[in-house]
Amino acid sequence: MSDKGTANQGNNLDPWYDHYAARTSGLTASEVRALFAVASRPEVVSLAGGMPYVSALPRDLVVGAMDRVMRERGAVALQYGSGQGVPALREQILEVMALEGISGSADDVVVTTGSQHALELFSKLFIDPGDIVLAEGPSYVTAMVIFNSFQADVDHVPMDEHGLIPQALREHIARLKAEGRRVKFLYTVPSFHNPAGVTLSWERRLEILEIARQNDILVLEDNPYGLLYFGDRAPDAMRSVESEGVVYLGTFSKTLAPGFRVGWALAPHAIREKLILANEAAVLSPSSFSQLVISQYLSDADWQGQIDTFRGVYRERKETMLAALGEYLPELSWTNPNGGFYVWLTLPERLDSKAMLPRAVKELVAYTPGTAFYADGGGRQNIRLSFCYPTPEQIRVGIRRLATVINGELDLLDTFAGTGSLNPVRPGRTYPNPPSDLR
Repeated sequence: MSDKGTANQGNNLDPWYDHYAARTSGLTASEVRALFAVASRPEVVSLAGGMPYVSALPRDLVVGAMDRVMRERGAVALQYGSGQGVPALREQILEVMALEGISGSADDVVVTTGSQHALELFSKLFIDPGDIVLAEGPSYVTAMVIFNSFQADVDHVPMDEHGLIPQALREHIARLKAEGRRVKFLYTVPSFHNPAGVTLSWERRLEILEIARQNDILVLEDNPYGLLYFGDRAPDAMRSVESEGVVYLGTFSKTLAPGFRVGWALAPHAIREKLILANEAAVLSPSSFSQLVISQYLSDADWQGQIDTFRGVYRERKETMLAALGEYLPELSWTNPNGGFYVWLTLPERLDSKAMLPRAVKELVAYTPGTAFYADGGGRQNIRLSFCYPTPEQIRVGIRRLATVINGELDLLDTFAGTGSLNPVRPGRTYPNPPSDLR
């Protein structure tokens, strides 16, 4: 390697530091991520990661589908496939989406390597440096990492117990236009939101779609949890009433298993064509094997009955978590989701969820601090608690340990009243690279 005559700038442990593209600047690990290596120890109760409870899926259903695929279509399953996805699976995806009011054509479905891959492809197609992406505040952490990797600015729109607030969306759009900023799209998780757990009402869905039409803003509807309702089902998808202005993302990770890495996008025709090209450029073709196994599973198994089984598992765990919060932390407030994986806890104002996390891990409980879900340093008072993976007993133990941490922090602050928060976090624009199980 020749001597360029100048020293590399930045991280001297990486001789290629100054060769990276500028857009990689947001791909930095955080101290939060580092803590998850400790939190993965078996004695730590993790209420952090959104990992589905795949043990509720009977193994013989999947093994049977794999066996039949290999016996009958092995040569196809082990070969390259279409950049758009297996046609039979795309037809079956229409049946899945029909449960949420969506009708469409299999020609407009693009199969991807998980829905997060679809999110990355969409962002690659639409985001130029300096563009604005509107998103709920809080919003899904890895979506923000992706948007930042393409050098977009995330503008958070407030939400309440009924989801994103339409009037706030109008105000944000008006302000951004007045500033001369370019809004590319609205990213939303309307059903059983990650991380807040709330669901956007039907009336607001319609109003938000009208606002988007009036302002020529595309809507990216991310819907991993929509079929995992506990009582009343979620309202129909936004895509059910708007086909040209909405790109819909779905996945089998939550209703079957994330290890298959199969998701999809349903997009207007022109966008679909570009998604296929981007998909081929990124992975050539999604896994034929995974697609054919899922297609066989959907053909042979009672997949809707299995989703109902998952609903029962997650309903029990959510109820356990809320009961434990009521017992151990009755003075705090939290959301009561009607589906999905998450509860959004609000701490007393003087506590800092990010600063408190190392102490929680020391007490053998882990959570995701609210700061991970804001691009602007917000969320200091919030914690995302995940109830999908730990057993009910582990959830109770975890909440009890969390209460010990919170009450201990409050006692400590009372003891040193007037000194301010311990280890304060200064708000700043950071985009941590999240743990791999946050989805």
